[in-house]
Amino acid sequence: MASVASIYARAFADMVLDQHLDAGRAIGGLRRISSLLGESAELRRVWENPAVAAEQKRRLLDAIVRREGIEKPVRNLVAVLIDHRRILFLERIVVQLEKELDARLGLAEAHITSARDLGDAERRALEAQIEKVTGKKVRARFGLDASLLGGAVVRVGSTIYDGSVKGQLEKIREAISS
Repeated sequence: MASVASIYARAFADMVLDQHLDAGRAIGGLRRISSLLGESAELRRVWENPAVAAEQKRRLLDAIVRREGIEKPVRNLVAVLIDHRRILFLERIVVQLEKELDARLGLAEAHITSARDLGDAERRALEAQIEKVTGKKVRARFGLDASLLGGAVVRVGSTIYDGSVKGQLEKIREAISS
């Protein structure tokens, strides 16, 4: 049985693609509302409280949407979640929506960890190489780990490509010990 988050994520992904909306902007708006919800216990109490009138909840949502510049389809999804008492699933819906849209658009998310901060040209070259290997368009997230000594470690899904000096030294150590 599909989870609540999966059902809403698939339906919203259908709408984003059918209406040719900017997927990044839609996800960004949902992330912003999810972040506000996570930061504010008062907001959570209002939106989750059945004693608060639905109209009041939507007015509060509309004020947030105006202030943050969030698109109407995102507002409508959040309003549905509030009305159906599913707002507590928002964070999981956002995560599932990202996965759903990535799969439909042929995107792969790559987590790249390097020993030093990479320049723009190095980042683009690394992304291009990952795209060539995976056959998918790549959205990369970069991080630092000085313990790698040099090089980089790339994780795409469950596959790890270790081009770090630390990884190479470990391989040599394993070869010597065996």
